[in-house]
Amino acid sequence: MDSAFLQILKETGARSGEVFALKWTDIDFEDRTVRIAAEKGSNPRIFKVSPKLLSMLNQLPKEGERIFSHYKSLKNLRRTFDRYRLKLSHKFGNPRLLQISFHIIRHWKGTMGYAKTKIYYM
Repeated sequence: MDSAFLQILKETGARSGEVFALKWTDIDFEDRTVRIAAEKGSNPRIFKVSPKLLSMLNQLPKEGERIFSHYKSLKNLRRTFDRYRLKLSHKFGNPRLLQISFHIIRHWKGTMGYAKTKIYYM
C-alpha cells in the first residue's frame, strides 16, 4: 500500500481519483506544491505540502508519466487499501477501522479546515 497516496489525501483533501491521476509534472519539489486537476466539476487547486510527503514521493519509482502508475487502476489500489484495513482491524480488534475510506479522509480534512477557521462566540 502506498503511504504516499494516503499522505496526499490527508494533506490536500483531494478526491482519490484526483490523486490517482497525478502526474510527476504536477509536483513542484522546489516550491513544495502539488497541483490537483479538477474532477466532478470542481476547480483545479494547488496545495503546499510537507517535506515528509515530498520525501515519500521521491522514494517512489518513476516508471511512467503518472505517479501511481504501478497500480493498474484506482480499483486495484482501493482493494489493497481494503485488505490492509481489514488486517489492521483484526490485529487491533477495532471494527471501526473498517469504516475508514478514501472519501472519509476528504471529510476529515474539510472538518479540520473548518475547525481552524471557525469563530467561536461565547
